[in-house]
Amino acid sequence: MLAVSLCANSTRAQLTYPPETQKWDADQLGNHRAVLRVNTDQKEVQVTIPWRNRWVEANQQVIIVDSASNRQIAPSSYLWMNTESGGLRFKPISGKGVYYVYYLPYQMGGRSRNYPDAIYLKNAVSAPAKVAQHGAGNSKGVTVARFDAVDKYNSNDPMELIASAEEVRGFVNRNANAAYYLFPELREFPIKMESNLPQRWLMKGKAMTKLQGTGQKGEFYAFQLGLWSPKQDLHEIQISFSDFKASDGAIIPANSLNCINTQGTDYTGKAMALQVDIPKDKVQALWCGIQIPEVTASGTYHGVVTVKPKNAVAKQVNVEIRVSDASGDVSSVDQPWKMTRLPWLNSTLAQKNTVVAPYTAIELKADSTLHILGREVKLHASGFPKQISTFFTPELTEISSKANNLLFEPLHFHFYSASDGKEIQLKPSGIRFETKSDGEYSWTAKNESSDLTMEVEGKLEFDGYMHYVVKLTALKDLSLKDATMHIPMMPDKTDYFMGLGQKGGKRPEQLTWKWDVAHKNQDGGWIGAVDAGLQFSLRDEHYSRPLNTNFYLQKPLVLPQSWGNENKGGIDIGLKGKSVLVNSYSGARELKKGDVLYYNFNLLITPFHPINTEAQWNERYYHAYKPVDSVVASGSNVINIHHGNEINPYINYPFIATKEMKQYIDQAHDKGLKVKIYNTVREVSNRVYELYPLRSLGTEVFSPGKGGGYSWLQEHVGKNYIAAWYVPQFKDAAIINSGMNRWHNYYVEGMNWLVDHIGIDGIYLDDVAFDRVTMKRIKRVLTKNGKPGLIDLHSANQYNKSDGFNNSANLYLEHFPYINRLWFGEYFDYENNQPDFFLTEVSGIPFGLMGEMLQDGGNPWRGMLYGMTNRMPYQKLTPADLWRAWDQFGIKGSKMIGYWSPNIPVKTDHDKVLTTVYSRAGKAMVAIASWADSDVDVKLAIDWEKLGIDSGKAKLSAPLIPNFQKGAQYKLGDAIPVEKNKGLLLIIE
Repeated sequence: MLAVSLCANSTRAQLTYPPETQKWDADQLGNHRAVLRVNTDQKEVQVTIPWRNRWVEANQQVIIVDSASNRQIAPSSYLWMNTESGGLRFKPISGKGVYYVYYLPYQMGGRSRNYPDAIYLKNAVSAPAKVAQHGAGNSKGVTVARFDAVDKYNSNDPMELIASAEEVRGFVNRNANAAYYLFPELREFPIKMESNLPQRWLMKGKAMTKLQGTGQKGEFYAFQLGLWSPKQDLHEIQISFSDFKASDGAIIPANSLNCINTQGTDYTGKAMALQVDIPKDKVQALWCGIQIPEVTASGTYHGVVTVKPKNAVAKQVNVEIRVSDASGDVSSVDQPWKMTRLPWLNSTLAQKNTVVAPYTAIELKADSTLHILGREVKLHASGFPKQISTFFTPELTEISSKANNLLFEPLHFHFYSASDGKEIQLKPSGIRFETKSDGEYSWTAKNESSDLTMEVEGKLEFDGYMHYVVKLTALKDLSLKDATMHIPMMPDKTDYFMGLGQKGGKRPEQLTWKWDVAHKNQDGGWIGAVDAGLQFSLRDEHYSRPLNTNFYLQKPLVLPQSWGNENKGGIDIGLKGKSVLVNSYSGARELKKGDVLYYNFNLLITPFHPINTEAQWNERYYHAYKPVDSVVASGSNVINIHHGNEINPYINYPFIATKEMKQYIDQAHDKGLKVKIYNTVREVSNRVYELYPLRSLGTEVFSPGKGGGYSWLQEHVGKNYIAAWYVPQFKDAAIINSGMNRWHNYYVEGMNWLVDHIGIDGIYLDDVAFDRVTMKRIKRVLTKNGKPGLIDLHSANQYNKSDGFNNSANLYLEHFPYINRLWFGEYFDYENNQPDFFLTEVSGIPFGLMGEMLQDGGNPWRGMLYGMTNRMPYQKLTPADLWRAWDQFGIKGSKMIGYWSPNIPVKTDHDKVLTTVYSRAGKAMVAIASWADSDVDVKLAIDWEKLGIDSGKAKLSAPLIPNFQKGAQYKLGDAIPVEKNKGLLLIIE
């Protein structure tokens, strides 16, 4: 039985904010120095500096600075250099005084100020690693006074001061019979090192005597167990807990304890049994904790934690927790620096697939037809869609009773025998519904022949997402010539295409595509018209969401064994007979009896809902942290608070300056404004309180990678991570998230806390690193109890090498059902693209969304065809003048009729000069935008009946809009000049 002594008081304060002023320029000298006092007149002195720093190598260069003159001195000689200490000789140029030895200096490299890379200075010739033969020591009169860090955050705490090799040998010799060692530790001292023991653990020479901690009622009290073996690898670590009992018989049951390293709940709500293996000579932190029930009586509770590797004897730790009453109004979860939020990693909050507004419950109608908001799916006996229909008007502003059918014939598979080239005929058994709920219907079907069985599991969710698991089993040895899935579509619903290497726009007559996951984040596309469309994505059972936004190549798609078939598979799209056929094929292959392949795929039925024009006109975004009064004066009413400012300083971790954030949001609410914050999970700040518990999970939360990046990451995280965005002002250095993991559970709980305690009105997403499961959960917590829950999505153009040549809209389409507004965005070219690109890739309209422009302020004339402006406040041409023109016309309450609608009442006589009409009783605003090659004069063709205006009384004018157009009066029938790449706003009344 092993017992450990832990301090009862939680003394570690939250991270210093705002960051301290640094004592020197770390980017020139490094973050650490030894302060030497020289009290001798010797011309050259020797010093031994016991830095105990795991990053000092034999070729490390040091910089010595004379404090009196501020001059730099190069050492006369490097006697030895290693992680424990360094021996130097140098000439104190000012004689007696203070000298600084900067022992990890670096220079800044990297591709930009936001993606820096600290490059540590090295000597061409390494010093000896061992202490010089004449031994360590200082010249008489030379002492090491202390060690400094550039600020507290960069300092090496006791958990980063390494034990010497001699200290480790002594400890092992005194405990020679142990196969491995346990080092229980305070939550205030996170275990940080993997390849070194901290000196702190070995100072007493033997295991500590008792574990004692103090926790509040209702608190999650966290503690650690460090495991280390110098003798062998340790396999399959298991941890178990006893009940915790007080002397009066009160009990905290064992199920109140857990270890995040060995058990948990994944981001989909499924239980996880995690395997922990520890290589020889490596330190593994196991983060455990006890959830103290609110009703627990005050007192001291005793329990036992048992650790059992599969290949070694069990060890036990006695734990004593003194339970006190909660202090004041502060809940323990509001003190994350105590690791009280670790249970969030296993949260199932908002997992239930309840319907989210504006969607409606799924209805099962006759003939196996499932109805959802504005759409319908009729199922075939095979289990696949027989017909998919939408019921949106061409303008996309309303739902109608007229069906827009997408399929020419049912979606189906073909399997061809290589022996005779004939199709293997499968007989369907019919569908059987397995689950029926408001949010999800699922069904199964079986299709059989003497050669193959195809088992189908399908589901439809309330937002139009369909997921299919298609299990193909060989009943005998079999050679297949090909296996294909056909989606035969109505030609009038295939005007546009996006994905598979194609920019969004008009569908090419013929498209031929092959798999190339090593370079391309492509496994499907979207095909459709404005009022009806379908996204398809090809997957198998090994699918793992890749990284995106500059990092695709570091974790690309996994080639589906079925569809990819060693890159033999592909997709062809084109007219075949009377349909436009999406032909997904996998090529020839050999199957042995019993072989199984999964031809899984997803479908998304678009649009998701009618466009919300009123929200577009009413919600005017201000994308900056500025005083509330200045936002009001700008005409904006929704504020996006980015990261990298005083109230949201650290990227994707808005839990530091929470007092300041709440004060600002309260002020905004008092003025009738809404406030949203930047918060995603693509990367997370190095300032995250739970950094080291997350690191203890290996690569579950943080993606593996080459490391590097800003100096703090290299010195305190170490290796095997991907360095991400860096904000110099706040020394905020982010680390890339690995993908789908338990940090998403934390994210959902965190958003819920921000809604409840800080009063946020939504979030601003800067690209998305999670899937629709997390998105649905986020939307639920943001919109609970009638909260607005606004989500806007920004994306930089993903169609480039680093992002795997995907389209932002195609990449994020699964999230669109829960987005309120798009902001596409950086690196989108608004000048050299056609209207169909604007429509499909930028505007969001075919999906039921509306958006705004970003890059270089966008093109305001073309943007108005889609109801888009740019944002306040920092772009050179702000939308303030256009907003005023909107209000003078009365755009709120108008009906938007885009050029894509057959009901457009006003057109021009030039096919490259398009119009969108904003119509209200007795009045209309006509947006005109040109893609003509030169300045042109156009005439308007007006359907007065559709417009609802008396032509005999109508007047035509162009209102003065600064920085947009000059004022002008026109007669009906006049030729109207339109400049190249520009346009006009006309008023007919």
